[in-house]
Parts: sequence; C-alpha cells; structure tokens
Amino acid sequence: MAVTSARGARFNPVSLDAINFLLADVRGALGPYLNVFLVTQQHWSLSEVGVVTTIGGLLGIAAQTPIGAAIDETRAKRGVIILALAVLALGALIIFALPNFWPVLIANCLIAIVGDVFGPAVAALTLGLYARKQLARRMGRNSAFDHAGNVAIAVVAGAVGYEFSQRAVFLLVPICAVLAGIAVLSIPYKAIDFERARDLDRETTGADRPAGPAGYSILFQSRPLVIFGLCVMLFHFANAPLLPLVGQKLAAAYPEEATAMMSACIVAAQAVMLLIALLVGRTADSWGRKPLFLAGFAILPIRAVLYTLSDNSFWLIGVQLLDGVGAGVYGALTPLVIADIMRGTGRYNLALGAIATAQGIGASLSGLAAGEIVDHFGYSAAFLALGAAAGVALIVFALRMPETAGPETVSLPSRQTDSG
Repeated sequence: MAVTSARGARFNPVSLDAINFLLADVRGALGPYLNVFLVTQQHWSLSEVGVVTTIGGLLGIAAQTPIGAAIDETRAKRGVIILALAVLALGALIIFALPNFWPVLIANCLIAIVGDVFGPAVAALTLGLYARKQLARRMGRNSAFDHAGNVAIAVVAGAVGYEFSQRAVFLLVPICAVLAGIAVLSIPYKAIDFERARDLDRETTGADRPAGPAGYSILFQSRPLVIFGLCVMLFHFANAPLLPLVGQKLAAAYPEEATAMMSACIVAAQAVMLLIALLVGRTADSWGRKPLFLAGFAILPIRAVLYTLSDNSFWLIGVQLLDGVGAGVYGALTPLVIADIMRGTGRYNLALGAIATAQGIGASLSGLAAGEIVDHFGYSAAFLALGAAAGVALIVFALRMPETAGPETVSLPSRQTDSG
C-alpha cells in the first residue's frame, strides 16, 4: 500500500522492505563463502587468503567515513546504490570466472569498498522518506528485513552449493543485485527529502544552529557521538571473535558435524535478530533508546562467561543464540541513535561512517588479541577477557551515554558551517 513520504509524494514502503532484504542477499552470498571456496576448492594457502581478506578489510575500514561524507553531499542517493550494486556484481563475476590471486584480490578490495555504501545510503533514504515520529518503527523494520534476507540467502546459497558447486554461489550476487536495483528505482526521486536525508532538519535550526551543514569537526565536538563510538568499538572488540572461537571449539570436538552446527546456529541467531529488531522498532520511542541498548550490551558479557561453563555442543550453540539479542538491538537502534545525535547537523551519513569505522577497528583488533590469548592461556581465558571488554562497554554506556530520544535531549555544540 502506497504511503505519503516526508516530502509529500507517494511511495510504496514495500520497496524499502525489498531493498533491505535483497541487499542482505547480495552481501551474504559473498562473505561467508569466499574463504571456504578459496581454501577447499582452489587450494589456496591460509596465508594467501589472509592477505586478501586483510587488505580488503583495511580498505573497507578506511573508506567508511569518506563514503558517509559523500552520501551526505550527493542528491543521487539511489544512483550511488545502483553503482555500488554494479561493482559488487562485477566483483562476484570476476571471482567466479578468474579465481586466481590477483583477480580475486582486486575484486575483493572493490567489494569491500562499495560494501560501505549500503548501510548509510539505505539509512539516508529512510530518513528522507519518513517523518521523525515514524523513524523508530521504520528502522526496526529495515533491520528485520535485513536479517530475513540473511536467513534466506543462507538457505538458498547452501542449496545452490550442495546442488551445483561452491563456485556457483557467486552467481547469486548479480541476480540479487539486479533485483535490488529494481527495488531502489521503484522509490520515486521526488519522494525523497534530501535535506532530511542528511539529518539537516530545518525545524531544529536556530540562532546557534545555522541552516547549513556543520563542519566535519562535529564528529569530535559531539560528546554523545564520541561516547557512543567508544562503546561501539569495545562492543565489537568483544563480540567479533566469539563466533569464530565457538566454531573452532566445535570443529575440534565434532569435525564432521561442525559446519552443519554452525550453519544452523547462524540461521537461528538471525531469526532471533529479526524478532528483536521488530520489538525494538515498536518500543524505542516509548521505552527510550538507552534502556534497550543497555539490555543489548548486557547480554554480551553474560554470553562470554557462559561459554566457559561447558564444552557441550548444544550448550555452546544455545549460548550463541543470545547473539541474536545483542546484535538485533544494535542493528535496529544504531541508525536511530545517530539520527538523534546528529539532528540538524547535516552530517548524518558522515557520523554513520565514523561509527562503522570504530566498529571495524574494534573487530579487527580483537581477532589478533583473542588468538594470542587462546594460544597462551586457552579458550576460557579468551572468553573471560572478551567478556571484561564487553563489561567496560556496558559500564561506560550506562554512566556516560545520555538518552537521545526526543529533540530536548539532543545536546550539540555550536557548529561551524564550513565543509571541513
């Protein structure tokens, strides 16, 4: 059913549902399968795979904030997504056709960079289509369809890989990219309020808030954003290695069943995330952002400690399902909290990119730290150390992060109007 956008034009919200669902399919058909394909089918060494993934990961982290700034500036937000989809599809086809070191390295680097486009661009479209009072529920719905897409592509890719080959999975990317592009173009250009899409809400401007966008220094001047970025970095430092560590324990104890166990675990966790995202969307305005985020942050140290209590496969998989709670809250609330903090600045997507950079740095550093701890002290010590980092994130968030719901709670410094 068509609805009226914030700009007064009609559009179909199913288009935004389809975008979130299909973009999850586009990304999901690549990431989890590339390493396995290169090692098992192409007989790459682990060091070669490590070089490819590390370079791609570092480029992706470096590009996040500049891409966010560029999305703020452009009015061709639909075109940016279409271009990123085309590059992603081309990268997948290169990997399918030429699974050799240099083609795969170049393709993976391109994929890592353009992958940074989708999160801020879709959030910008949502901001430009919906009024402020509708954002919480819509952001929750976006996140729910993203998780549904992850579940769907896990099932479809598994079926394609089983029926045909692991290599054939990469052909799903251009198919999903075309469908996602159609969904993007089904949103009318005139339905998007481009000032609102960058969080330059004219209603919030005043004597100390000029009509133009803030300078880039707003990233450091906004105290809530700095605190939130620190908490995000610690959260992902603690969270990123947990699933790989569980996978290693399962693979060591149950080498034949480990892949099936982890696949089932991932699908079930995504289903939990879907339900949590819908709940968050319905309650973020009435309950507030901070209580929900605290619940998501609190799950992480509890989960890390629970891993140390048993090596039983059912116990480990059951505890991993708690990841759906924390990740579901984080995915649904992060775009909303940043929209609260950056309201009126015109730097929404810049801030999204900066927070994604903090997330990437935390996740990247944690892999090395966790590996060192496991090598020297064992899995339980690694879980406890990661749980301690998660506990610090929880304490900092509880004591220093303000509630951001409502314009009266958003406290921003006086802004510059320059572009740098």
